[in-house]
Amino acid sequence: MRPEVLYPLFSDIASLRGVGPKSLAYIQNLVGGRYIADLLFHLPSGVIDRSYRPKLRDAETGRICTVKVRIVEHIAPKTSKQPYRVIVEDDTEQLTLVFFKVYAASIAKNLPVGALKIVSGKLESFNGQLQMTHPDIIADEKDEENRSAFEPVYPLTAGVSNKMMRKYIEQALALVPKLPEWDDGELVKRQEWTSFRESLIRAHHPQNLNDTLPKAKARARLAYDELLANQLTLAMLRERNREEGGKIIAGDGHLRQKVMQGLGFELTDAQKKVLEEIYANQAQPRKMLRLLQGDVGAGKTIVAALAMLNAIEAKTQAALMVPTEILANQHFESLKEMCRDCEVNIALLSGKTKSKERREILAGLAAGEIDIIVGTHALFSDEVKYKNLALAVVDEQHRFGVQQRLKLSQKSPDCDVLVMTATPIPRTLVLSAYGDMDYSVINQLPKGRKPVDTRVLPLSKLTEVVEGLQRLIEQGVMAYWVCPLVEASEKSDLAAAEARFADLAQIFGDKVGLVHGKMKENEKNAVMSKFKVGEIRLLVATTVIEVGVNVPQATVMIIEHAERFGLAQLHQLRGRVKRGNQAARCLLVYGGNLSQTAYERLMIMKKSEDGFEIAEKDLELRGGGEILGTRQSGFENFRLADMEYHRQLLEIANKDAKLIINKDPHLLSKRGGGLRTLLYLFEKENSFQNYKA
Repeated sequence: MRPEVLYPLFSDIASLRGVGPKSLAYIQNLVGGRYIADLLFHLPSGVIDRSYRPKLRDAETGRICTVKVRIVEHIAPKTSKQPYRVIVEDDTEQLTLVFFKVYAASIAKNLPVGALKIVSGKLESFNGQLQMTHPDIIADEKDEENRSAFEPVYPLTAGVSNKMMRKYIEQALALVPKLPEWDDGELVKRQEWTSFRESLIRAHHPQNLNDTLPKAKARARLAYDELLANQLTLAMLRERNREEGGKIIAGDGHLRQKVMQGLGFELTDAQKKVLEEIYANQAQPRKMLRLLQGDVGAGKTIVAALAMLNAIEAKTQAALMVPTEILANQHFESLKEMCRDCEVNIALLSGKTKSKERREILAGLAAGEIDIIVGTHALFSDEVKYKNLALAVVDEQHRFGVQQRLKLSQKSPDCDVLVMTATPIPRTLVLSAYGDMDYSVINQLPKGRKPVDTRVLPLSKLTEVVEGLQRLIEQGVMAYWVCPLVEASEKSDLAAAEARFADLAQIFGDKVGLVHGKMKENEKNAVMSKFKVGEIRLLVATTVIEVGVNVPQATVMIIEHAERFGLAQLHQLRGRVKRGNQAARCLLVYGGNLSQTAYERLMIMKKSEDGFEIAEKDLELRGGGEILGTRQSGFENFRLADMEYHRQLLEIANKDAKLIINKDPHLLSKRGGGLRTLLYLFEKENSFQNYKA
C-alpha cells in the first residue's frame, strides 16, 4: 500500500480548482500523468525577470517592465479593427495599454478609472508614446506584494497557458506534505540541500535567473532523488536476480574446440576475458543477467556462439533473439557455417516461417531436438515451449526495450540471459538503464582491422562522389549509399531512397539494388542475398542496414544528409564497412547550412572511431533520451534529472544504492522507511514488493 503521507501527491489533477474536462486532458498530456505529483514534477524551463521597476519617464523600451499606475481614461474603438486603449500614468509619464479582440465590459470592470494597479509587460514606443500591448500581469497592489520578481516559465502545449500552469502549480504546492528524509545526512549537508518539499517549492519559485538551471541546488536535490529511486530499484532487481536459482552450465568443450579450430583466427584478449566472465556466470547456481557491449566489428557474435555451445555441451538449449528478419537470417547462416563440423541442430523461427515448418520447429523445441533457435521476438510468443532452455541471447537489446528483457525469464525461470549491443553506451546510461545487470565490454578490435577513412563533403559535390564511385565499382569495390527517407516528401528536402536509387540505376544499371523498411521481408532478403554474393555492387538503403548487416567485401559507405542522423546511428552505419581487413572509406555528405550541433557531430565522426568517445559526445549533444536514436530504447525518461548535467549525481546514487542494499536490504531502518516512501513517490514500489535478499 502507498504510504498515507503521499496520498495528497497521488490525488487527481482533476481535483484542483478550475480544472475542467477539456483543460484536464491538455494538462495530463503535457505532464505525462494524472496525479498532482506528475504536475509538480513538470518544472519550469525558464524565468521572466520582472524585477525592472522604473518610473515611466526613465523606462527603457524593449524591456519587460513592471510599473505602478493609476487608470486615467478608457478609449473604446470606433471600428472592430481598432484596439481598445486604456490610458494610465504614474507621477512622471503616461502609458497606453492596448487590447485587441477583448470584451470592453471586462476591461472596464478590471481597470476602473482612478484605481491603482500594477501592470507588467514589454514596454514599446508607438508614435512617440509609451505603450504596452496586452500586459502579462494586471494586479492590485496587495496581490502583488507576495509575487516574486522572477516569474517561472513552463514548457507548454496547445490549450495550456503559463498563467494556467502557475495557478494549478500553486494549488498543488499547497498540498505537498512534509516527508521523511531519505537522503544520506552527510550528502545533504555537503551539497547544502534543503528538504525534498522545500526544494520542490524553490524549484517552482525561482529567486533569480539561475534557479531553473540544472545546477541550481533545488533542482540538483530533486534530480538526485529521482536518480536514487532509479538506482535503488535496479540494485534490488539485481539482488533479486542473484538469489534466483539458475542452471549450472559447464560443458566439456568438445564443440567449442571444433569451432575454434575452424575459425582460422585467434580471439582477442578482450574476447577471451569476456568469455571467462560468461563461463564463470554459467557455472554458478545463480541466474546470469549480463550486458555485453562491444563496438562495431569487435566480435560479439562469436562470443555469444561459444556461450551457447557451452550450454549445448551441457545437454541444454540456447536461443538467439534479434530485432529484424535480415539479422535473424544472417545470424542463422553464420551459426550454421561456424558449426558446420559439429553435430548441432540449429533452426530459424520468425514471423515469416511457414505454418508446416513452424509446427515442426515448435515440436523440435518442445522435445529438445533443436539445440539453438534463432529468430525475432516471435521466439518468446506464448506458443513457443522449450524443453530445457539454459541461455537466451538478445542481440541489439535497445531495439526491444526493458519489458521484453523481463519476458525472457518467464520462458524459463532459471534461464541465463546475455544481452548484446554494438551501440556504445556511456557509463551514465549503462547505470540508469542496465544497473540490474552484470556488465562486460569488448574494447578491442580483431588484429588487422584498418581505420576507416572518413570524409565530410557538401551535397554540391555529389557529382564528384558519383564519378569516384563509378571508378571504384569498376575496380570491383562494393558500396552502401544510405538515405534518411523512403519516399520524397513535399515538406522535406531530404533525399529519398527510391529517388536516389532511380538516379543511380541510370548510371550503374543492374549493379545497384534498393532495400528499405517498407519492402516485404522476402524482397529485402532477395536484394541482400544478391549484394552478399556480389551480383549487386551498390546497395541504396535506409537505416534498415544500420544494425548487424555483415558483408565484409563492402568497403565504401556514403551517407546522404548525414547531418540529419545522430552520432550513434552514424557510427553504426560506418561500422558496416569495418567488417573485413581491407581499407575502407566513409563519406558523410551534408546539405544546406549546418547547425553548430550538426557540425560538431560530423567533426567527431571524422576525428574518432572510438565508439565510447562518440557515445559520450552524443550524450552531451543530444541527451540520454535520444542516445540510441529512439525514445523507445528502454532508457528511463527522467523528469527531474538531466544526464548532461547530473552524471556525477548518478554515480553518487549508484554507490549509495549499493551501500543501502548491503546494510539494509529490506529497508527496515529509519532511513529505510524514508527510502520506501521515495520508491512509492517515483512509482517504483514493485522493486521491493515480494523482494527477498
